[in-house]
Amino acid sequence: MSLQRTSTDPSADLARHRLGIAATFATQGLLFISVTTRLPRFQERWDLSELFVTGLLLMVVLLAGLGSVLAEPGAARLGSARVLRTAFVLIAVGLALVALAPQRPVFVAGLAVYGLGLGAVDAAGNMQAVALEHRWGRTILPSFHGAWTVGGIAGTVVAIAVTGAGLTAGLLPLAAVALLVLAAPLLPHAVSAEADAPAAVAVEVPWRRLGLLGAAMVLFYMVDTAATTWGPVFLKSAHSAPAWLLPLATLPYLVASGLTRLLGDRAVERFGSVALLRAGAVVACLGLAVIVFSPGWAVAVLGFTVVGASVAVIAPLSFSAAAAVAGDGVDGQARRARVDAVIARFNQFNYVGGLLGAVLTGAVGQGSLRVGFAVPMVLVLVILPLAGVFRTRPALV
Repeated sequence: MSLQRTSTDPSADLARHRLGIAATFATQGLLFISVTTRLPRFQERWDLSELFVTGLLLMVVLLAGLGSVLAEPGAARLGSARVLRTAFVLIAVGLALVALAPQRPVFVAGLAVYGLGLGAVDAAGNMQAVALEHRWGRTILPSFHGAWTVGGIAGTVVAIAVTGAGLTAGLLPLAAVALLVLAAPLLPHAVSAEADAPAAVAVEVPWRRLGLLGAAMVLFYMVDTAATTWGPVFLKSAHSAPAWLLPLATLPYLVASGLTRLLGDRAVERFGSVALLRAGAVVACLGLAVIVFSPGWAVAVLGFTVVGASVAVIAPLSFSAAAAVAGDGVDGQARRARVDAVIARFNQFNYVGGLLGAVLTGAVGQGSLRVGFAVPMVLVLVILPLAGVFRTRPALV
């Protein structure tokens, strides 16, 4: 059936919740990119090899996966809003430890706490977004992911501006920002804690189709994490770019991604999701080839920009489609409980992609990150056959 805005939640309140949820996405993007753009500086400060950095990324990704898993029972008991706020507290603590670490073990511990909070924010934030999308009456997930991108752009600009400042001075204010977002007006009771919620979640879910949607999202995050995590390191190791230029691997990528997401709804209406995703996969492959064979840092930055513009709509369309599939046939509190449980599990595909993008790229690229970036260059083409699963995307219910 077609979706209507609920009469019990006035449009003004929906708009307020939308701004609040968008603020959490933007803050998450700001913090995540602020950390990844500082990887070369972490490497230098703690004398870390690229293999050690790969191990750290693996740790963060695995703990983020654990945070996402824990978000499911947490949201069932407390609601996704409380889980989201708690997760931002964890991120703030983690960033403070990273900033103030007197020794390497404390630095590693800070990244571990940050990773756990990261996963919970990802899961609970998308729970909030799909719950509001259901009430709003149309697809709005791309705008939330666009807010994440805007936050990431801000993080990159700040990283460039404070290049001369120490890591402590640059990271401590970010921990404070993570705490400020606790006041955001989130959607209350996005998950039912009623006694019948577990039964609603237990309703059969078409995991085969969700798995295909998840595979497409894995491929996106594989490319995205490779670009945002290893991009600055690539400019340094492959082209000896000066320190102030390193965030340029990320900034044009994020700007291009943001523009694509802002135009994503209209592009899907005009060209169809299948054609859009397949064209994006081909363009992403070409962009990654430009990076792999780049003769200088300027050409590499151009490649990152092309990649950012090509696949950015995959993640929001995947979450939106997964929520629609999960909610098909149920409504009310039962639907919200079932959808949130599915979203928490579906979010795991994010970290599978992160493992491929961050860990595999770094491990394969130990000798040369050009070889490392060849991995997503080839694997992104798997989106070509997977794109068909978006053709018969069910309407939201």
